[in-house]
Amino acid sequence: MQTSNKFFDDLSKLATGAVGAAHSVKGEMEEHFRAWLDRQLAQLDLVTREEFETVREMAEKARMENEDLRAEIDLLKKKSAKK
Repeated sequence: MQTSNKFFDDLSKLATGAVGAAHSVKGEMEEHFRAWLDRQLAQLDLVTREEFETVREMAEKARMENEDLRAEIDLLKKKSAKK
């Protein structure tokens, strides 16, 4: 009695090879897609998160200074109106 059939052994090896090849193709396609996506994003001239946070902090500081100056101007106007 024969426990293994050569046909099924060959078919199994073929299927295993096909799965390995498909896995390799999948990895290669993902790598190419990531490279393409990186190129597309680079062309959009986007800012980094750090740059965005820095500018946001600068805007908040400028807004606070503007409010302080506005309050000081209002106080000076009230003083000059009393005279």
